[in-house]
Amino acid sequence: MSASFTSAPRPSLRQTLAHLPREARDTLFLLVVIAWVIAPQAQWLPAWTSLLAAGVLVWRGWLAWHSRPLPSRWISSGLLAPLALGGTIFSHGTFIGREAGVTLVVALLALKTLELRARRDALVVFFLGFFTMISSFFNSQSLLTAAAMLVALLGLLTALVNAHMPVGRPPLAQSFRTAFTMALLGAPIMAALFMLFPRMAPLWGIPGDQMVGRTGLSGSMQVGTIAELALNDAVAFRIKFDDPAQQVPQASLLYFRGPVLSGFDGREWRAEPFREDSSWAARAALPANLQVRGPALRYEVTLEPHKRPWLMVLESTPQAPELPGNPTYMTQDLQWMTTRPVTDVVRYRAESYPDFRHGPAAPVRQLREFTALPAGFNPRTLALAAQMRADPVLAGDDTAALVDAALARLRTGGYTYTLEPGVYGQHTADEFWFDRKEGFCEHIASAFVVLMRALDVPARIITGYQGGGQNSLDGYWTVRQSDAHAWAEVWMPERGWVRVDPTGAVAPGRVGAFERLPIPQGAIASAVGNVIGVNALQQMRAAWEAVNNRWNQWVLNYTQNRQMDLLKKLGFESPSWEDLTTILGSLLGFAALGGALWNWWERRQHDPWLRLLSRTRKRLASAGLPLPEHLPPRAIAQRVQAHWSAQTVPFSLQTQAQVQRIHDWLLRLEHARYAAQPAQQLGALRREFNTLSWPQHTRGQ
Repeated sequence: MSASFTSAPRPSLRQTLAHLPREARDTLFLLVVIAWVIAPQAQWLPAWTSLLAAGVLVWRGWLAWHSRPLPSRWISSGLLAPLALGGTIFSHGTFIGREAGVTLVVALLALKTLELRARRDALVVFFLGFFTMISSFFNSQSLLTAAAMLVALLGLLTALVNAHMPVGRPPLAQSFRTAFTMALLGAPIMAALFMLFPRMAPLWGIPGDQMVGRTGLSGSMQVGTIAELALNDAVAFRIKFDDPAQQVPQASLLYFRGPVLSGFDGREWRAEPFREDSSWAARAALPANLQVRGPALRYEVTLEPHKRPWLMVLESTPQAPELPGNPTYMTQDLQWMTTRPVTDVVRYRAESYPDFRHGPAAPVRQLREFTALPAGFNPRTLALAAQMRADPVLAGDDTAALVDAALARLRTGGYTYTLEPGVYGQHTADEFWFDRKEGFCEHIASAFVVLMRALDVPARIITGYQGGGQNSLDGYWTVRQSDAHAWAEVWMPERGWVRVDPTGAVAPGRVGAFERLPIPQGAIASAVGNVIGVNALQQMRAAWEAVNNRWNQWVLNYTQNRQMDLLKKLGFESPSWEDLTTILGSLLGFAALGGALWNWWERRQHDPWLRLLSRTRKRLASAGLPLPEHLPPRAIAQRVQAHWSAQTVPFSLQTQAQVQRIHDWLLRLEHARYAAQPAQQLGALRREFNTLSWPQHTRGQ
């Protein structure tokens, strides 16, 4: 006789979750929400914080899944918490400041999940989660971050609502509907606060922030750094020309001026600071002597945060950009600066003149600083300069002829424009001119300026951005980090400083036609491009950037001036903060009154369970048992039995049965409040209520 055995089908994940105890299910849901809240912070947090949070959440999830007891408080509070404190000190050197505070809060949020023993602990986790969610906007206020945090908000609200349903096993979908309704009802109030709450800038600037550049141009340049920046395809800023059909300049004129680098130590170019005890003080007094000609270009710039004090404008801009609430000034090198770093998306208007001249027209002593070279570097470039000076064709002081000769050498000498020129050694100019003959824009500009200075021609490096691309969906010009560029300025008699872009001699398309070198793509990006198609991928990217630009323009850049413009449209002739406060206070007052009235109506009129309970109290009061309003059905049932059992007048068996029936009905009424389908039970209870017979009112006791 043979027996066949068939293995039982393995339950699905959904079935397994359905059979978990409610505490385990709710804990797992809360852990998923916390992981979602922390995930956007991972790129800004120290590595140990992300690893600690991930490890603790996985451990806590394993304990909940297998219904294991929580670790002792000695492990969480006595061991892991001090490690988190020590790690924060090690990473940031302090507890004060934005980065240190966020690191500590994320670590404590993860550790607190190991102490979820009571509702009080859960509430602490909820509030830490809300704070961590808000802190995500410290580093990014993009539309994608806002969407992720909206999901996090609904998740935390769902968990919070679910924690306040202590009886039974309410489905998470019911808690989510309640949380979504709460968020939906609060949305108009949030919109009113956003539109009318007085604007103070910078919104996210907190004392103690490290004012270092997150991405973008720097105040110094080592040969190779801009090539690394060119691998970053993130948006640097956007431009909207007032009349794009007529005012967009030629591609070769789209130069956005950034830091001017004139100090050179052989390996690094830097923007020299003002020092009164050095010859640089004389340079600081060198007048800009800016002269503009021709028509002006008027445009609006939306600049992404870069934690640097400079503004990006086209060359040249004689008038200060219109940046409300942040004073600006122009350096002697024609670079526009702000008094504090740009930590938020800012929008400003500017007026530039592509046709301009600046700098002294005649030789002055301060120009000698721009011919200085460090000793012991680039000997072959110095020899090349001596050879060029000895050439009879280039003899004399014709600076233009020397510049043309250097550019001709770049055009005809077999030089190559590349993103991957390799690592340069000590003599960077020598290696470019004679050995490698390939490089990115900073390699070319640096070698060119070194040669010019060796020829005794004042020269310096200008860093910034060149070019850009127009989004066909919204008409904005988008300038990316990959458009970062370095070019040169040489001083010529009677002309002043003249822009010379040696990269254009090696790769004319880089300047004239915006021909960028292709950025190496990863395996995932290449696979997506092969499946969807390059053109479709570019269209999707343009659509996303247009939407994100709208977010920047109408949400992140909703400034105090736009608030006042809104009040003017509402009829205020000279709006002020007092008007904002009056309108906002009135709206909040009406919202609070409306909410109170709605809550009273819903609880007293709209809720059928409360109406049925109120009818029960009235019947019992008429039967001689007045009851307080706050008593729940179970307590009322106990009062009913105690009241009639204490009567001195004996009651018949029929009266005792009436009391017992009322008692049982009240218990079923309480159970219906937390039932999975309360409407069906409530209908039966309402019909039974009409059949109940109530004891007669008796005075004696």
